Amino acid sequence: MAVARLLASLACGVTLLTVGGWVSAQQAPVIPYEPPRQFGTSITGAFEGWFYGADGAPNFLVGYFNRNLKQAEDVPIGPNNRIEPGGPDLGQPTHFMPRRRTGVFIVPVPKSFTPAQKLTWTLTVNGQTTQIPLRLHTDYNVNPFGDVAVGNEPPTLRVVSESGQSVKGPVALLSGAPSLTATVGSPLSLSAWVEDDGKFASATMAPVTDDRSPVDLHWTKYRGPGAVTFDAASPKLEVLKGGKQDQPYAGKATTSVKFSTPGEYALMLLATDYSGEGGNGEVCCWTNAYVKVSVK
Repeated sequence: MAVARLLASLACGVTLLTVGGWVSAQQAPVIPYEPPRQFGTSITGAFEGWFYGADGAPNFLVGYFNRNLKQAEDVPIGPNNRIEPGGPDLGQPTHFMPRRRTGVFIVPVPKSFTPAQKLTWTLTVNGQTTQIPLRLHTDYNVNPFGDVAVGNEPPTLRVVSESGQSVKGPVALLSGAPSLTATVGSPLSLSAWVEDDGKFASATMAPVTDDRSPVDLHWTKYRGPGAVTFDAASPKLEVLKGGKQDQPYAGKATTSVKFSTPGEYALMLLATDYSGEGGNGEVCCWTNAYVKVSVK
């Protein structure tokens, strides 16, 4: 298991290109290699893999790599940010944070979608165009709902309302996100409730020895025409239950956000457990949720 984790983590870092096509380790994300820079370079989508949803239909799990180490980029839906066929808008972000972001959204496809078919995500940023294919290749069939080492599962997350619909794993869709309203320059309160199994596995299987939280939350802008400022993008969780390894955990966190410009926005909340962002090469266990905000 330790060797498998090491190989997976190395594969996540580099995917090679040859004249004939892609060369990659099994279940490694598809990302063309190009060195990062401070600013002025490209953004590439990252195909993490695909999995079957609760309805039996496939879902593509997709992230990105913003090589602009010091600069977030906004790329509106359209010719410079499109997924085809069926798009250009299939729920992808228009705001891209610096560096690698794993499993940011899913693209559901019908049960009739075949391995011979593909979707293509095209991004043009700073004059550079990149494309990634999304295919049902058997080598990229992943399980974002369970870690094979200890049976770890993703956190369960609720946003806006404690009685609202919960989400577990990277399965949330922007189209189903709760909606709020806000006013330019005035703080909007955002609350989140999370539950987790508290399970942990590592390459060495050593137990957690520090005081880290079983779950971490992080808010980011996902779409929108203006600047978004969080009072605390990574708010501290109030512990409601548990808090140690292998203890069932529950927590709540609240932050506030301000918007600089009127318009339609979307925010994303990422909940990661002990395994961290991207699951330490296991493609598990994190949960995404979205909130839509109409700002006047």
